[in-house]
Amino acid sequence: MAAQAFGGSWNWELIVCDNNSTDRTAEIARAAGARVVFEPHNQISRARNRGAAAATGEWLVFVDADSSPSPGLFGELKAAIESGSCLAGGSTIAPIGSPGFRAAIGFWNALSRATRWAAGSFVFCERSAFAELGGFSEELYASEELDLFRRLKRLARGRGKRIVILHRHPLLTSDRKVRLYRWGELAGFLVRFVFHPRRTSRSASDCRLWYDGRR
Repeated sequence: MAAQAFGGSWNWELIVCDNNSTDRTAEIARAAGARVVFEPHNQISRARNRGAAAATGEWLVFVDADSSPSPGLFGELKAAIESGSCLAGGSTIAPIGSPGFRAAIGFWNALSRATRWAAGSFVFCERSAFAELGGFSEELYASEELDLFRRLKRLARGRGKRIVILHRHPLLTSDRKVRLYRWGELAGFLVRFVFHPRRTSRSASDCRLWYDGRR
């Protein structure tokens, strides 16, 4: 899909970071033509930074393994980059799944566009900006994308550039967390994060929704 969307004189590369997967992730990725790199420490920010370190392009695009960007979204991304005014951005999310999940995603999409915070499932950034900021914070086990965009927005203002949230072709992503976890577990994390964001986001055990291995 990326080749079809980017086309023309654009060159692209596909890098998959294997962060201690227990399935055939690396094998399947290599068979599809991806370059596979390995990150031994179970942490989202480290995995993303490891993939970015292996990349050679002028722009970085981070896509979660359980998300499916469409050719239309890649086309919208290409237009944003070619405008010359964009430093980084993300995408809204397609509201699928249960009514409660769709309502939560609708709220997030509105908040994301208003604040220009990107969901971690789809992030793009000019490589030089990512390098200048030191990438995703490896102190964080959750909300690392919000921290990155806080810093990116400040850098964009200094460079006279924009942060954009693409919305014409929302990203299709899995609703597995609401199927795997009880609402009480999800609410418990949210309460901890709201009242103790610094402590919660820096603890792998407090962020077990991402790290307990439940699939």
